[in-house]
Amino acid sequence: MTSYERVALALSHKEADRVPVYPILSGVTRKLIGASYSDWSTNADICAEAFLKSAEDFDIDCIVTLIDLSVECDAWGQKIIFPENEAAHPDYSQSVIQEIEDYAKIKKVDYRTSERMMMHIDVCKKIVAEKKGKIPIVAFVFGPLGVVSMLRNQQDMYMDLYDDPDAVKEAVKQVNETLKEYVAALCDTGVDAVMFDTLFASASIMSKEMWKDMEAQPLRELSQVVRDKGCLMMIHNCGQKIYFDAQIEAAEPVAISFLYPPDDCADFAECKAKYGDKTMLIGSVIPASAVIGTDEEWDKQCIDQIDAMAKGGGFMLATGCEYPANASFDRAKRMIEIAKSHGQYK
Repeated sequence: MTSYERVALALSHKEADRVPVYPILSGVTRKLIGASYSDWSTNADICAEAFLKSAEDFDIDCIVTLIDLSVECDAWGQKIIFPENEAAHPDYSQSVIQEIEDYAKIKKVDYRTSERMMMHIDVCKKIVAEKKGKIPIVAFVFGPLGVVSMLRNQQDMYMDLYDDPDAVKEAVKQVNETLKEYVAALCDTGVDAVMFDTLFASASIMSKEMWKDMEAQPLRELSQVVRDKGCLMMIHNCGQKIYFDAQIEAAEPVAISFLYPPDDCADFAECKAKYGDKTMLIGSVIPASAVIGTDEEWDKQCIDQIDAMAKGGGFMLATGCEYPANASFDRAKRMIEIAKSHGQYK
Protein backbone atom coordinates (compact mmCIF):
# COMPACT_ATOMS: atom_id res chain seq x y z
CA MET A 1 0.00 0.00 0.00
CA THR A 2 1.35 3.45 -0.90
CA SER A 3 1.54 6.34 1.55
CA TYR A 4 -1.14 8.12 -0.44
CA GLU A 5 -3.51 5.17 -0.14
CA ARG A 6 -2.69 4.64 3.54
CA VAL A 7 -3.40 8.24 4.52
CA ALA A 8 -6.53 8.37 2.36
CA LEU A 9 -7.95 5.42 4.30
CA ALA A 10 -7.04 7.04 7.61
CA LEU A 11 -8.79 10.24 6.53
CA SER A 12 -11.84 8.11 5.73
CA HIS A 13 -11.66 6.65 9.25
CA LYS A 14 -10.85 3.21 7.91
CA GLU A 15 -8.05 0.84 8.83
CA ALA A 16 -5.25 0.54 6.28
CA ASP A 17 -2.43 -2.03 6.34
CA ARG A 18 -0.88 -0.13 9.25
CA VAL A 19 -0.97 3.19 11.04
CA PRO A 20 0.45 5.99 8.86
CA VAL A 21 3.41 7.75 10.44
CA TYR A 22 5.16 11.10 10.20
CA PRO A 23 7.64 12.45 12.72
CA ILE A 24 7.30 16.11 11.72
CA LEU A 25 10.64 16.47 9.95
CA SER A 26 11.16 20.14 9.14
CA GLY A 27 14.34 22.08 9.94
CA VAL A 28 16.16 18.86 10.75
CA THR A 29 15.91 17.87 7.06
CA ARG A 30 18.60 20.43 6.27
CA LYS A 31 21.13 18.00 7.75
CA LEU A 32 20.31 15.45 5.07
CA ILE A 33 21.81 17.70 2.40
CA GLY A 34 24.42 19.54 4.50
CA ALA A 35 22.67 22.92 4.37
CA SER A 36 22.71 25.66 6.98
CA TYR A 37 19.44 26.55 8.66
CA SER A 38 19.52 30.04 7.14
CA ASP A 39 19.99 28.69 3.60
CA TRP A 40 17.28 26.08 4.12
CA SER A 41 14.92 28.84 5.32
CA THR A 42 15.49 31.20 2.41
CA ASN A 43 16.31 29.12 -0.67
CA ALA A 44 13.42 27.22 -2.28
CA ASP A 45 15.71 24.80 -4.13
CA ILE A 46 17.55 23.83 -0.94
CA CYS A 47 14.40 23.62 1.17
CA ALA A 48 12.52 21.47 -1.35
CA GLU A 49 15.55 19.24 -1.87
CA ALA A 50 15.74 18.61 1.88
CA PHE A 51 12.03 17.77 2.20
CA LEU A 52 12.27 15.44 -0.79
CA LYS A 53 15.39 13.80 0.62
CA SER A 54 13.52 13.05 3.85
CA ALA A 55 10.84 11.24 1.84
CA GLU A 56 13.50 9.25 0.00
CA ASP A 57 15.52 8.32 3.08
CA PHE A 58 12.68 7.52 5.49
CA ASP A 59 9.42 5.65 5.01
CA ILE A 60 7.29 8.63 6.02
CA ASP A 61 3.66 8.89 4.98
CA CYS A 62 3.37 12.62 4.25
CA ILE A 63 5.33 15.85 3.85
CA VAL A 64 4.31 18.98 5.77
CA THR A 65 6.04 22.15 4.57
CA LEU A 66 6.59 23.67 8.01
CA ILE A 67 9.50 26.09 7.55
CA ASP A 68 8.99 28.43 10.52
CA LEU A 69 6.32 30.70 11.94
CA SER A 70 7.72 33.92 10.50
CA VAL A 71 7.11 33.15 6.82
CA GLU A 72 3.88 35.15 6.59
CA CYS A 73 4.83 38.22 8.64
CA ASP A 74 7.49 39.00 6.04
CA ALA A 75 4.70 40.39 3.84
CA TRP A 76 4.27 43.37 6.21
CA GLY A 77 7.97 44.16 6.34
CA GLN A 78 8.78 42.48 9.64
CA LYS A 79 12.54 42.14 10.02
CA ILE A 80 13.53 38.49 10.41
CA ILE A 81 16.64 37.00 12.03
CA PHE A 82 18.05 33.91 10.29
CA PRO A 83 20.36 32.02 12.69
CA GLU A 84 22.69 29.34 11.33
CA ASN A 85 21.39 26.51 13.52
CA GLU A 86 17.86 27.39 14.62
CA ALA A 87 14.58 28.51 13.12
CA ALA A 88 14.18 32.00 11.74
CA HIS A 89 12.24 34.38 13.99
CA PRO A 90 11.17 38.04 14.09
CA ASP A 91 13.55 40.69 15.35
CA TYR A 92 11.30 42.04 18.08
CA SER A 93 13.58 45.00 18.63
CA GLN A 94 12.17 46.19 15.30
CA SER A 95 8.55 45.08 15.53
CA VAL A 96 6.22 46.46 12.88
CA ILE A 97 3.61 47.11 15.58
CA GLN A 98 5.28 49.15 18.31
CA GLU A 99 2.13 50.42 20.05
CA ILE A 100 -1.62 49.97 19.91
CA GLU A 101 -2.04 52.75 17.36
CA ASP A 102 0.13 50.80 14.89
CA TYR A 103 -2.47 48.06 14.45
CA ALA A 104 -4.39 50.51 12.24
CA LYS A 105 -1.42 50.52 9.84
CA ILE A 106 -1.84 46.81 9.08
CA LYS A 107 -3.69 46.54 5.77
CA LYS A 108 -4.18 43.85 3.17
CA VAL A 109 -1.02 43.46 1.08
CA ASP A 110 -0.12 41.58 -2.08
CA TYR A 111 1.40 38.25 -0.99
CA ARG A 112 3.49 38.29 -4.18
CA THR A 113 5.62 41.08 -2.70
CA SER A 114 6.74 38.76 0.11
CA GLU A 115 9.97 36.89 -0.62
CA ARG A 116 9.22 34.29 2.05
CA MET A 117 5.65 33.60 0.95
CA MET A 118 6.79 33.25 -2.66
CA MET A 119 9.65 31.02 -1.56
CA HIS A 120 7.16 28.75 0.23
CA ILE A 121 4.98 28.61 -2.88
CA ASP A 122 8.03 27.59 -4.91
CA VAL A 123 8.90 24.89 -2.35
CA CYS A 124 5.41 23.45 -2.72
CA LYS A 125 5.64 23.52 -6.51
CA LYS A 126 8.92 21.62 -6.48
CA ILE A 127 7.67 18.97 -4.05
CA VAL A 128 4.44 18.53 -6.00
CA ALA A 129 6.40 18.07 -9.23
CA GLU A 130 8.24 15.11 -7.70
CA LYS A 131 5.73 13.53 -5.32
CA LYS A 132 2.17 14.37 -6.39
CA GLY A 133 -0.01 11.29 -6.01
CA LYS A 134 2.74 9.32 -4.30
CA ILE A 135 2.77 10.90 -0.86
CA PRO A 136 0.37 13.48 0.62
CA ILE A 137 1.77 17.01 0.50
CA VAL A 138 0.52 19.48 3.12
CA ALA A 139 1.31 23.21 2.98
CA PHE A 140 1.76 24.79 6.41
CA VAL A 141 0.44 28.28 7.21
CA PHE A 142 0.43 30.30 10.45
CA GLY A 143 -3.08 31.48 11.32
CA PRO A 144 -3.98 35.19 11.15
CA LEU A 145 -3.85 35.86 14.89
CA GLY A 146 -0.43 34.21 14.98
CA VAL A 147 0.81 36.39 12.14
CA VAL A 148 -0.29 39.52 13.98
CA SER A 149 1.56 38.30 17.07
CA MET A 150 4.72 38.06 14.96
CA LEU A 151 4.32 41.71 14.00
CA ARG A 152 3.95 42.79 17.62
CA ASN A 153 5.25 40.03 19.98
CA GLN A 154 2.99 37.74 21.93
CA GLN A 155 3.28 39.30 25.37
CA ASP A 156 2.41 42.80 24.20
CA MET A 157 -0.37 41.52 21.96
CA TYR A 158 -1.95 39.77 24.94
CA MET A 159 -2.07 43.08 26.80
CA ASP A 160 -3.47 44.82 23.73
CA LEU A 161 -6.27 42.26 23.54
CA TYR A 162 -7.51 43.57 26.87
CA ASP A 163 -6.80 47.25 26.23
CA ASP A 164 -8.19 47.50 22.69
CA PRO A 165 -9.44 44.18 21.27
CA ASP A 166 -11.10 45.89 18.30
CA ALA A 167 -7.76 47.26 17.10
CA VAL A 168 -6.23 43.79 17.17
CA LYS A 169 -9.31 42.27 15.53
CA GLU A 170 -9.16 44.71 12.62
CA ALA A 171 -5.50 43.88 12.03
CA VAL A 172 -6.36 40.17 12.09
CA LYS A 173 -9.06 40.82 9.49
CA GLN A 174 -6.63 42.64 7.20
CA VAL A 175 -4.00 39.94 7.57
CA ASN A 176 -6.62 37.32 6.79
CA GLU A 177 -7.54 39.03 3.53
CA THR A 178 -3.93 38.57 2.46
CA LEU A 179 -3.78 35.01 3.73
CA LYS A 180 -6.87 34.02 1.74
CA GLU A 181 -5.15 34.93 -1.53
CA TYR A 182 -1.87 33.36 -0.40
CA VAL A 183 -3.60 30.14 0.60
CA ALA A 184 -5.41 30.02 -2.75
CA ALA A 185 -2.02 30.29 -4.47
CA LEU A 186 -0.64 27.47 -2.30
CA CYS A 187 -3.59 25.28 -3.27
CA ASP A 188 -2.95 26.08 -6.93
CA THR A 189 0.51 24.48 -6.64
CA GLY A 190 -1.20 21.09 -6.39
CA VAL A 191 -0.72 20.37 -2.69
CA ASP A 192 -3.26 18.01 -1.19
CA ALA A 193 -4.01 19.98 1.96
CA VAL A 194 -3.28 23.14 3.91
CA MET A 195 -2.55 22.91 7.63
CA PHE A 196 -3.16 26.04 9.71
CA ASP A 197 -1.32 26.62 12.97
CA THR A 198 -3.95 27.92 15.39
CA LEU A 199 -1.55 28.41 18.29
CA PHE A 200 -3.92 30.58 20.32
CA ALA A 201 -6.85 28.14 20.31
CA SER A 202 -5.80 26.47 23.55
CA ALA A 203 -6.39 27.10 27.22
CA SER A 204 -2.67 27.54 27.83
CA ILE A 205 -2.88 30.84 25.94
CA MET A 206 -6.38 32.32 25.91
CA SER A 207 -9.97 31.51 26.80
CA LYS A 208 -12.17 29.69 24.34
CA GLU A 209 -14.53 32.63 24.10
CA MET A 210 -11.71 35.05 23.36
CA TRP A 211 -10.35 32.76 20.64
CA LYS A 212 -13.81 32.44 19.09
CA ASP A 213 -14.12 36.22 19.06
CA MET A 214 -10.65 36.84 17.61
CA GLU A 215 -9.94 34.04 15.13
CA ALA A 216 -12.85 31.65 14.59
CA GLN A 217 -14.43 33.65 11.75
CA PRO A 218 -11.13 34.31 9.94
CA LEU A 219 -10.32 30.61 10.20
CA ARG A 220 -13.77 29.76 8.83
CA GLU A 221 -13.09 31.98 5.82
CA LEU A 222 -9.69 30.43 5.21
CA SER A 223 -11.19 26.97 5.43
CA GLN A 224 -13.71 27.85 2.77
CA VAL A 225 -10.94 29.04 0.45
CA VAL A 226 -9.17 25.71 0.87
CA ARG A 227 -12.32 23.69 0.19
CA ASP A 228 -13.27 25.83 -2.80
CA LYS A 229 -9.86 25.03 -4.26
CA GLY A 230 -10.47 21.29 -3.84
CA CYS A 231 -7.91 20.82 -1.07
CA LEU A 232 -8.24 19.41 2.44
CA MET A 233 -8.23 21.68 5.48
CA MET A 234 -6.17 20.65 8.52
CA ILE A 235 -5.18 22.20 11.84
CA HIS A 236 -2.03 22.06 13.94
CA ASN A 237 -2.00 23.18 17.56
CA CYS A 238 0.59 22.06 20.11
CA GLY A 239 -0.88 24.07 23.01
CA GLN A 240 -2.21 22.50 26.18
CA LYS A 241 -5.98 21.94 26.33
CA ILE A 242 -6.56 22.67 22.66
CA TYR A 243 -10.12 23.63 21.72
CA PHE A 244 -11.16 20.78 19.44
CA ASP A 245 -14.87 21.60 19.66
CA ALA A 246 -14.57 25.29 18.78
CA GLN A 247 -12.21 24.66 15.89
CA ILE A 248 -14.25 21.82 14.45
CA GLU A 249 -17.31 24.07 14.60
CA ALA A 250 -15.49 26.93 12.87
CA ALA A 251 -13.44 25.10 10.27
CA GLU A 252 -14.51 21.45 9.95
CA PRO A 253 -10.91 20.22 9.60
CA VAL A 254 -10.38 16.75 8.19
CA ALA A 255 -7.42 16.33 10.56
CA ILE A 256 -5.98 17.91 13.70
CA SER A 257 -2.30 17.63 14.61
CA PHE A 258 -1.86 18.07 18.36
CA LEU A 259 0.41 17.41 21.32
CA TYR A 260 -1.90 17.38 24.36
CA PRO A 261 -5.45 16.10 24.89
CA PRO A 262 -8.18 18.68 24.19
CA ASP A 263 -9.66 20.74 27.00
CA ASP A 264 -12.76 18.54 27.31
CA CYS A 265 -10.93 15.19 27.40
CA ALA A 266 -9.01 13.61 30.26
CA ASP A 267 -6.65 11.68 28.01
CA PHE A 268 -5.98 10.54 24.45
CA ALA A 269 -8.33 7.57 24.71
CA GLU A 270 -11.21 9.90 25.56
CA CYS A 271 -10.14 12.17 22.71
CA LYS A 272 -10.42 9.22 20.33
CA ALA A 273 -13.82 8.26 21.70
CA LYS A 274 -15.16 11.81 21.49
CA TYR A 275 -13.60 13.11 18.29
CA GLY A 276 -12.28 10.07 16.43
CA ASP A 277 -15.26 10.00 14.07
CA LYS A 278 -15.16 13.76 13.42
CA THR A 279 -11.55 14.36 12.38
CA MET A 280 -8.36 12.40 11.82
CA LEU A 281 -6.09 12.57 14.87
CA ILE A 282 -2.39 13.25 14.25
CA GLY A 283 0.09 12.93 17.12
CA SER A 284 1.03 13.07 19.83
CA VAL A 285 4.54 12.06 20.81
CA ILE A 286 6.47 14.75 22.74
CA PRO A 287 9.12 16.18 20.35
CA ALA A 288 11.64 16.91 23.12
CA SER A 289 11.70 13.19 23.86
CA ALA A 290 13.71 12.79 20.68
CA VAL A 291 16.69 14.26 22.53
CA ILE A 292 16.00 13.47 26.18
CA GLY A 293 15.12 10.27 28.01
CA THR A 294 15.75 6.72 26.88
CA ASP A 295 14.90 4.86 23.71
CA GLU A 296 12.54 2.74 25.77
CA GLU A 297 10.65 5.82 26.97
CA TRP A 298 10.36 7.09 23.39
CA ASP A 299 9.15 3.71 22.19
CA LYS A 300 6.56 3.55 24.96
CA GLN A 301 5.13 6.93 23.95
CA CYS A 302 4.75 5.75 20.36
CA ILE A 303 3.12 2.50 21.43
CA ASP A 304 0.82 4.22 23.92
CA GLN A 305 -0.44 6.65 21.25
CA ILE A 306 -1.17 3.78 18.86
CA ASP A 307 -3.00 1.87 21.59
CA ALA A 308 -5.08 4.90 22.56
CA MET A 309 -6.04 6.25 19.14
CA ALA A 310 -5.39 3.85 16.25
CA LYS A 311 -8.34 1.47 16.47
CA GLY A 312 -10.79 1.90 13.61
CA GLY A 313 -8.48 4.15 11.60
CA GLY A 314 -8.54 7.93 11.61
CA PHE A 315 -5.10 8.20 13.23
CA MET A 316 -1.57 9.07 12.18
CA LEU A 317 1.35 8.51 14.55
CA ALA A 318 3.46 11.68 14.69
CA THR A 319 5.30 14.03 16.94
CA GLY A 320 2.95 16.59 18.46
CA CYS A 321 5.03 19.40 16.97
CA GLU A 322 8.19 19.76 14.89
CA TYR A 323 10.86 17.10 15.39
CA PRO A 324 13.81 18.88 17.06
CA ALA A 325 15.87 20.60 14.40
CA ASN A 326 19.23 19.61 15.89
CA ALA A 327 18.37 16.06 16.94
CA SER A 328 19.67 12.89 15.34
CA PHE A 329 17.27 10.94 13.15
CA ASP A 330 17.54 7.83 15.32
CA ARG A 331 14.26 8.24 17.16
CA ALA A 332 12.42 9.29 14.02
CA LYS A 333 13.49 5.97 12.58
CA ARG A 334 12.31 4.17 15.71
CA MET A 335 8.89 5.81 15.43
CA ILE A 336 8.56 4.67 11.82
CA GLU A 337 9.55 1.11 12.72
CA ILE A 338 7.06 1.03 15.59
CA ALA A 339 4.28 2.14 13.23
CA LYS A 340 5.22 -0.72 10.92
CA SER A 341 5.30 -3.31 13.68
CA HIS A 342 3.00 -2.32 16.54
CA GLY A 343 0.79 -0.26 14.23
CA GLN A 344 -0.23 -3.17 11.99
CA TYR A 345 -3.99 -3.54 11.57
CA LYS A 346 -5.20 -7.11 11.82
